[in-house]
Amino acid sequence: MNKLRVVIADDERPARSFLKNILDGFEDVETIGEAENGAEAVELIKQAKPDLALLDLQMPEVSGLEVVKLLSKSQLPLVAFVTAYDEFAVQAFELNAIDYLLKPIEKARLRETLNRAHDRLEQTDFRERQSANLQAAAETYEQISPKTFLERIPIRAKDEIVLLPVREVASIVADGELLHITTLQNEKYTINFRLKDIEIKLDSNKFVRLSRSALVNTDAIARVNPLPGGTYLIALKNKQEISSSRLQSRILRERLLKL
Repeated sequence: MNKLRVVIADDERPARSFLKNILDGFEDVETIGEAENGAEAVELIKQAKPDLALLDLQMPEVSGLEVVKLLSKSQLPLVAFVTAYDEFAVQAFELNAIDYLLKPIEKARLRETLNRAHDRLEQTDFRERQSANLQAAAETYEQISPKTFLERIPIRAKDEIVLLPVREVASIVADGELLHITTLQNEKYTINFRLKDIEIKLDSNKFVRLSRSALVNTDAIARVNPLPGGTYLIALKNKQEISSSRLQSRILRERLLKL
């Protein structure tokens, strides 16, 4: 039996190390790369051409599901999602025959996933089947996930707490563990929070990633100016200007720049 060539994508280093240590204990597996976010995962998969990708479902900038969407069918390896318990994701994956692993990952459960991957690689139409199943799973997940979003952001300012309505936020820019929030009126606030944790609390139809460190309110966008290399300079109504990353520019074109 040929060794199964595997890549790991997870934004938490301990989670990647834990998973790699288990994989290293299997003689029929070779870990050929690691990515610490979805953007890196897309490039790694394109370059390394693994048999199997173990993708964390919730990653900053580009989620596990978005990684799959950004790959063509011919580039897509076998995929198993890794996630903390999410009843809606589990339901979507089980309904559509998508492999998933729950954190903390159990060695026996991972072994089952690897065995299925070996079996599926022997099927000539595995890419076609998986592509259809992944699309169906993404649609199911979107339909059944609860649509409750953050309406106000509590911000400590000296001896009081400001409750900032989300609709007044123009941009959120990360600087390490700090988030710098700028409103439509150019008021500025700073909170100690991670960008990926606040992103999942916001309506993805209203807020869009521009890069690994920036989120903007789509209603605050005034102009989108193309830059060399396929990226954009986003001008906001409050006169802020924020550049988009190359990968997020592709998502912007799909989400905002098509009729």
